[in-house]
Amino acid sequence: MLSRVAESIYWMGRQVERAENLARFLEVTHNLTLDQPEETGEAWGALIAVTADSDIFQSSYGQSGPEDVTRFLAFDDAYPSSMISSLRSARMNARGVRESLSSEVFEQLNDFYHFVLSASNSPTVESPNDFFDKVRRIAIQWAGVLDNTMPRDLSWHFANLGRLIERADKTSRILDVKYFNLLPSVKDVGTSIDDLQWSALLLAISGFEAYRREHHLIEINKVVEFFLFNRCFTSSILFCVKGVLDSLKEIETLSGF
Repeated sequence: MLSRVAESIYWMGRQVERAENLARFLEVTHNLTLDQPEETGEAWGALIAVTADSDIFQSSYGQSGPEDVTRFLAFDDAYPSSMISSLRSARMNARGVRESLSSEVFEQLNDFYHFVLSASNSPTVESPNDFFDKVRRIAIQWAGVLDNTMPRDLSWHFANLGRLIERADKTSRILDVKYFNLLPSVKDVGTSIDDLQWSALLLAISGFEAYRREHHLIEINKVVEFFLFNRCFTSSILFCVKGVLDSLKEIETLSGF
């Protein structure tokens, strides 16, 4: 496989995963601020902090309110990591290597891009929760199409590398932001506010039900362990790193190194 093809497939997988992660974070933050309206500024500011692009946001928008943060992360063409920019780049990468992908993978990605593009042309998102839930579901469908229509060849493994590296990166970022940005005050540690925020982070990585089946109550040390070291949960850092290593071994074998 040419390095150009491998790079395009890697970034395609990573960029679709990025778009899905942003949809998850935006959906959960909209819900969190409904439950905890007095802390909306901290929640939206923390969401920008997850991206590590606060300077870019401040230069274009200033205050971190729900409308500006949603526009920035979802629809800002000038921001290269927004949902629309990520999907556009993923689609361009996929178009250049269509011979290495199943037709279903490209068609699903193309539909995904046009769905978000259509929403970006509207002045406002009428129902953010419904929209981001739809985006998340389309992303899950794309992942299912990738896994069920592609052989486990070099193309699949490079796409898998991209999505798992992006997923591990976002899991580590939201955990870091929770500790340093999200909690309003040290006195809130262990309170219902703290529990609500940890629950929101678990929801952001679709881990709330999986965590509750294992641990029932929200306990900080167990939540952190779940984020980092759970061997079965697909968004834990350990699971992602193990998947990356497995794909790298297969790439080495399939390439004949």
